[in-house]
Amino acid sequence: MSDRRYPARPTVGVAGVVFIDQQVVLVRRRHPPLAGRWSLPGGALELGETLHEGLQRELREEIGLQTRVGPLIDLLDRITRDSDGRVRYHYVLADFLCHRVSGTLKPGSDADTVALADPDDLGSYELTDEAQTVIASARRLR
Repeated sequence: MSDRRYPARPTVGVAGVVFIDQQVVLVRRRHPPLAGRWSLPGGALELGETLHEGLQRELREEIGLQTRVGPLIDLLDRITRDSDGRVRYHYVLADFLCHRVSGTLKPGSDADTVALADPDDLGSYELTDEAQTVIASARRLR
């Protein structure tokens, strides 16, 4: 993973909301900016990838699942500034509803741990407000 601190331009990221048996897949991030925090699985696009291709690759690498990418749930900014107000991280994130096709859920490249969480009881995961909103929207789309 390359260092994305203090970028010259925003990084495009993708994330997937994947449900297995009515539970949502969450990952505890290994790398900044959300290192040690729970979030939706996903990551940054690579040059030449479409949003769907990048998300499918990220989900294979991060949680071990082959997926079919469904509808876009939300498009949002995640901008983190340092104490001087400089942009430390800037991501434009596309969150999609995804459907498991095959594979075994397991932590991979950027995930310390994976969890299947009850979408009605996410409090212990301390997700960002945006992640909770995206999960709620994904439940309505299902």
